[in-house]
Formats: sequence, C-alpha cells, structure tokens
Amino acid sequence: MQMTFRWYGKDDPVTLEKIRQIPYVTGIVSAIYDVKAGEAWSLEKILELKKEIEDANLKLSVIESVPVHEDIKMGCGDRDRYIENYCTTLRNLAKAGINCVCYNFMPVFDWTRSDLSYPLPDGSNALIYDNETVLKMNPLSGDLSLPGWDSSYTKEDMRNLLEKYSKITEEDLWNNLKYFLDRVIKVAEEVKVKMAIHPDDPPWSIFGLPRIITNKKNIERFLKLYDSKYNGLTLCSGSLGANPDNDIPDMVRSFCDRIHFAHIRNIKITGDRCFEEAAHKTEAGSLDIFEIVKSYHDCGFDGYIRPDHGRMIWGETGRPGYGLYDRALGAVYINGIWEALDRLKK
Repeated sequence: MQMTFRWYGKDDPVTLEKIRQIPYVTGIVSAIYDVKAGEAWSLEKILELKKEIEDANLKLSVIESVPVHEDIKMGCGDRDRYIENYCTTLRNLAKAGINCVCYNFMPVFDWTRSDLSYPLPDGSNALIYDNETVLKMNPLSGDLSLPGWDSSYTKEDMRNLLEKYSKITEEDLWNNLKYFLDRVIKVAEEVKVKMAIHPDDPPWSIFGLPRIITNKKNIERFLKLYDSKYNGLTLCSGSLGANPDNDIPDMVRSFCDRIHFAHIRNIKITGDRCFEEAAHKTEAGSLDIFEIVKSYHDCGFDGYIRPDHGRMIWGETGRPGYGLYDRALGAVYINGIWEALDRLKK
C-alpha cells in the first residue's frame, strides 16, 4: 500500500514541505479547485499541479475529487455534455500518469456536520454530527455553510435545486448513476484510470435528499451496475462506520479487489445518528481501527490509504478536519500497525 495525505493546494496552511516530513507518507491526494463542476480539466493545469507536488519530492497519487455535476445526478439538463467533459478530464489525467480518481454521487451536499469545532474533554476540537441539530438546519436560510457545500449557490439556486430533487427518488438516483457509469467507466477502462466512489457521509438521507452508497447491500448493487475493476470504491471507515450496522472489516474483506482507495479514521458514536470524530487509535472511538487495517493487510491491499479527518490539537487552526498534527499521528499509527503485521507474517 502507499500512504497518502490530502492537500488542498496553494491556499492550504498544511504545506507540502510539512507533509513531506511525516514518516513514510509519499503520496499526495489533491485536485484542481478553480474549475467549476462539469467543466473539463485541461492537461496543462493537471501537469502544473503534478509538477508542484513532485518538486516537493512527493507524488500526486490520487485525485480527490473530480466533482459530478448536479445535472448528471438528476438526469436532466446538460448531463451528456458534462459527462463528455468528465471523460475528457479522465483522458487528461491518464496522460499525466494519474490512475485513481475519487468521486461521490451525493446530491447537493458533500460531507455534513453540525459543528466544526466541538470542544472535547482533552482540549482538542473535533467535527461532530448531532442529528437533532441537523434536523433544525435550514439550507435555504442563506447563512448556513459547511465543508463540501458549494458556496457559489445563491438562495434561489439552492431553492431550485432542492425543488428538482424533491421529485427524485432513490431509484431515480440509481438509474442516473448507472447512466453515468455506462459512459464514464468505458473511458476509464480505455485509459486505465480506476474510478473510486466515496460512500455518502453520513450514510443516511439529509434534508430529504436521496442517498444510496450507504451500506454493504447497496455497495454490492453499485459494483454490479458496471462489473469492471475500473468501477471501484473509496472505502471510508468513518463515513460508513457512522451507522453501527455497517461492519467495516467485513466490507474490506468482501470488496478488497474493488477498493482502490482507503480512508481510515475513527469516530465515536454518541447516540442515534450522532457521532464525534475521534483520534485514530481504536480505543478513542467506536471503530476497531486495528481490525480494519488488518483486514486490508490480510487481503493483500496494494492501493492507496490516507488518514482521514483529524481533530484540531495543540492549538492548531485551519481547515476543519484537515489540520496537520492529528492526521500525521493517524498516518504514523496506521503505518505502525502495517509494519507490525508485516513482521508477524514473516
């Protein structure tokens, strides 16, 4: 496996120089952030990003993500044009030597939390999800902003989007996902780029919107929509693990040959559809991180791993969930488990 680290580009306070100092982190997960969803990424921009990372003695390993336009998810408007642009982006990424793309199919909102800086007893701050708080949120208020939400939407844009989605069922979303896969995975196979869908975070409906990549049964259905190794998964332990019915080690062992990218993080379940993000170590939360890492090791996983969201510790400030210190500790912890398993296997 290759240990990687998320980097948000030039504006990220966690610089490439700092990331390079984390022991045995060799890969970078990044994207191009100044191109609108639905538009094609030029080869020139991709090569510029790749060079910047390589100049820091790191490798651009995974693109996270190439956003899927809402017209594609809704099956309307200019979806065919946006899908063709997506295919152009994949071809350009392949020309630049990049072979793994993480994406999601969550309507409107990406990962959602109710508090981005919740104080924990040890003095750190964490992302949390409190269901009662989220139920009281109004995405049409205009003053609601969370990571993963497209801040370019006006109130009217958001109102129109939610109105359109009110007529879209889970089955409609499945059909629109298949339409997308039928066209995109053919190109992915042609250029040898592994597509890796990220599960919904959290793995249940929010604001009445359909969500479908939520559990083992649905992942099995997803993989059958287009049966190809290039149609694969970003298996995120924290996203799926928010539902205690999801057995993450079992999922890893069941889908290992189709997992291209692993997000490993811990969460502490605090109630029904309530959780707080925790340190990576197993005892810090509700997920057995040791067993999750062991399941990857047991199945011979040779893809990409990154420590996912971290707490803000030691007075650090910055992008919520994406500070340096706690994620660096997570990378070292995961690498330590992997090394121990390697030695025990000899």
